[in-house]
Amino acid sequence: MKRVLVAGASGYLGGYVVEEFKRQGYWVRALTRSSDKLSKSKKFIDEEFIGEVTKPQSLNGICKNIDIVFSSIGITKQKDNLTYMDVDYQGNVNILEEARKEKISNFMFISALHAEKLAHLKVIRAKEKFREKLEHSGLGYSIIYPNGFFSDMLEYLRMAKKGRGYVFGNGNFKLNPIHGADLAELCVTSIQGNSREIRVGGPDIFTQNEVLKTAFNAVGEKGKITRIPLWVRNFILRCLRTFTSEKTHGPLEFFFTVLAMDMVAPSYGNHHLKDFFLEYK
Repeated sequence: MKRVLVAGASGYLGGYVVEEFKRQGYWVRALTRSSDKLSKSKKFIDEEFIGEVTKPQSLNGICKNIDIVFSSIGITKQKDNLTYMDVDYQGNVNILEEARKEKISNFMFISALHAEKLAHLKVIRAKEKFREKLEHSGLGYSIIYPNGFFSDMLEYLRMAKKGRGYVFGNGNFKLNPIHGADLAELCVTSIQGNSREIRVGGPDIFTQNEVLKTAFNAVGEKGKITRIPLWVRNFILRCLRTFTSEKTHGPLEFFFTVLAMDMVAPSYGNHHLKDFFLEYK
């Protein structure tokens, strides 16, 4: 039986990944800062490892008797005065060093779609720096570049409930977000393949206007769409970068950037956004 370490097990994707590894017959060790954070996925975990990725001494032995490391470690909401370089880069490096000691066969890392185009953003810069470290580690590896998650689309649902949604430009930028369960399935299944880089999105491609209309339909609202000129978005970005700290503008600059470009990846999965909206309406 193959043995896997899941780093990021308490996160949105990590919970699905733990379940999928177990479903496909793996023995699962989960890294967590607190056992309480694993409440939803405890039944799929064979062993908990308590540690913090920013404290390398707490990770000693984490990869012992492990074949595969899966990491979705990264900041979603900044806290504890930690930066993207502290977590998305150095935190993953600390796990990688433990993996190198044990000569694990595959290190799977979750990045973001179009990372090569978005390296000027602080969060992506940290992920890209770790990618370079991983590629030169001497270990087998695979990097997954997913589109946005269905959970990221809940902001459209919140707008729809208020009867008005907002898009940048004409609202025709395209995207195909993916459900966490579908992405987890692809991650685990891809271990058997030889692909070192995989780009993936969900089964349905939408314009931003169509995402809002799908949300309006889910909540039974006719709704109105307000289109914000791109120059306003550019002005907001400049102000964020000039007058706020990384803790404040880091997540927002990523959000405002990807909403003003096409975000489409090869389609995968069986979960559909309209059903997700109906579930959460």
